[in-house]
Amino acid sequence: MTHRTRIKICGLTRPEDLAGAIAAGADAVGFVFYAKSPRYIQPDAAAQLIAQIPPFVTAVGLFVNASAEEVQAVVAQTSIAMLQFHGDETVDECAAIADAVNRPFMRALRVKPDTNSADLLKYESDYRAASRLFTGLLLDTYVDSYGGSGKVFDWSLIPESIAPRVVLSGGLSVQNATDAVTRVRPYAVDISSGVERDKGIKDIAKIRVFIAAVHLADSAETAHANATQPD
Repeated sequence: MTHRTRIKICGLTRPEDLAGAIAAGADAVGFVFYAKSPRYIQPDAAAQLIAQIPPFVTAVGLFVNASAEEVQAVVAQTSIAMLQFHGDETVDECAAIADAVNRPFMRALRVKPDTNSADLLKYESDYRAASRLFTGLLLDTYVDSYGGSGKVFDWSLIPESIAPRVVLSGGLSVQNATDAVTRVRPYAVDISSGVERDKGIKDIAKIRVFIAAVHLADSAETAHANATQPD
């Protein structure tokens, strides 16, 4: 059975970038509600962009150590469909905030040099047990700051048992997208800085090439599966 890798383009701030990402085939688009990020977008500006999103493209809101009240205000103003927690929120805090706004959520896990496969399994198990609204881990590379890292972590740490449910992030680019998807086989990939020409300003040509590179990995998997089917 083959799988189409879903694609999220994060850190959108401009109408033309949103339109370009959707036209290129993005399944989800991300908006950063963390004021210290260079990709931060005001909720009212995000609401105007989200109003332009067609059906079946998911609007994701990225939060860093936000209170339940702050998340509620953003959800009320923007109607984002999914939450992405990217700070130091605990399992219980993520679950409580998601429950308060009745939105599914992803938990971004910044993979440290000493993180191991058992850690990833435990994180996923803990979050899944804590909330019916938990959808999966987004795996990023650890850096001291919050948000995207722009760096790759050791993909071999990802257990095969959870790889089909994770969102792979951290240092993805047009150059390594095909290899990343081929090696990990994640449910989805998430990219921001790798398709930019400046912070918060996307490069539509890079978005198109990135998405094509992901599709190439999927096509290769399909071809391999078909070639190994018994006659």
